[in-house]
Amino acid sequence: MIKTDNDLQARLLTAALPHVPFDGWSDVTLRAATQDAGLAEGIARAIFPRGGVDLALAYHASGDEEMVERLAAIDLSNLRFRDRIATAVRLRLDCADRELVRRGATLFALPQHSAEGAAAIWRTADRIWTALSDESRDANWYSKRATLSAVYGATVLYWLGDTSPEDQATRDFLDRRIDQVMGFEKWKSRLRESAVGKAFMTGPGRVLSAIRAPASQTEPTDTQG
Repeated sequence: MIKTDNDLQARLLTAALPHVPFDGWSDVTLRAATQDAGLAEGIARAIFPRGGVDLALAYHASGDEEMVERLAAIDLSNLRFRDRIATAVRLRLDCADRELVRRGATLFALPQHSAEGAAAIWRTADRIWTALSDESRDANWYSKRATLSAVYGATVLYWLGDTSPEDQATRDFLDRRIDQVMGFEKWKSRLRESAVGKAFMTGPGRVLSAIRAPASQTEPTDTQG
């Protein structure tokens, strides 16, 4: 289900989806969607001025929105934190169509669109951490999202080629990646508490204490409420 705040955008995006497997996220798809939705081309261009790229980004954002809604409906209180992250990533994949994502991966692999593709993955990681009530506002805010972006991006690429029943191979791949990340986080924690780590933080590492999350960030939402 398409999740957007704009009815016309949702209408156009819904009309575009059947065309994407054949024509990709392209101007051809936008023109076909415009006709199918019964809208004027000028309106479609006002909503998606860059054609297929904006369509693909809107589809990705819609999946993020659906993932957040599904996550909010689940009681995660009895899960370990690493399992909450895994649940969120699996839900995000459940909100996506494999062929549409494959077409998007092809688009964002192009040099002129790679930065926007990376930014979209970062936003997904941010939505996940925010939904899980991440309270970090220092350098950890950035490192958590960077790490999860890498995990999510690698998992999506693995998922695109997964033919196992119920995507079990992807689930196993995701669990391994998260285990590696959690191991690294434990190592960082031990390092911070060590004599070497404390000496670093009172010396060259002091600059890290000045790093803060973007001022525009709102307080995290509790998904368990």
